[in-house]
Order: sequence, then C-alpha cells, then structure tokens
Amino acid sequence: MSKEISILQNEAVELLKELISIPSFSKEEDQTAGILCRFIGAKGIVHTRVGNNVFALNKHFDDKKPTILLNSHHDTVKPNPQYTRSPFTAAIEDGKLFGLGSNDAGGCLVSLSFLAYLKRSSMPGFL
Repeated sequence: MSKEISILQNEAVELLKELISIPSFSKEEDQTAGILCRFIGAKGIVHTRVGNNVFALNKHFDDKKPTILLNSHHDTVKPNPQYTRSPFTAAIEDGKLFGLGSNDAGGCLVSLSFLAYLKRSSMPGFL
C-alpha cells in the first residue's frame, strides 16, 4: 500500500471513529454535521450546511458539466436493547470497525467525504 493510500485510510478510520463516538439520533445530528464540516473544510472543500445537512462539491466541480449527487446520512437509530457492544465506542477487531452507525451509513458517508477532494479533475468512466 502506498504511503498516500495509508494516510487516507487512517484519516477515514479516524473520521468514522469520531462520528461513532457522538450520539446522532434522527433529528439530533448537529454535532456530527459539525464534525463533517470541520473535516471537509480543513481539506479546503467548498461546502454548505443547511440545518444538519452538509453539501460538498468536488474541488473540480464544473457547473457546465452534468452533475450527479451522491447522498448518505449521518444519523443513527437508538441501539436495540439486545445490542451487545458499547454503541458509541469505536472498536477494531479482526480488521473490522464496530460501533453504532459504522455500517449504516458511516462507512459510506466517510467514503463520500473523501470523493470531494480527489486530486484528479477527471477519472476514467466520469465525464
């Protein structure tokens, strides 16, 4: 794995762990929205926050080209009483990250956040 990929992977895991550590039940996502704004803002990404919704543009966004919206959410449901782990503690076991929201949809959300600052202005398969 290249050094750059390793750095990005570590940043992604740390962002997801931070998101897991904050309760973000539906309609109570203000803190996780702040975390996302801080993260993407530190990367120099143009973004807007409307309520708890965060919109970001790729660094090479061109309004003259067709646009696609990639969407995810950062709220979670309350843990089920049968939940066997501490829901707001991110834990890595056997190479897997556990914690409330890590799968639905934290991993997707973090991946989308990284798409916003890709360094290439065009990618194979993209316009």
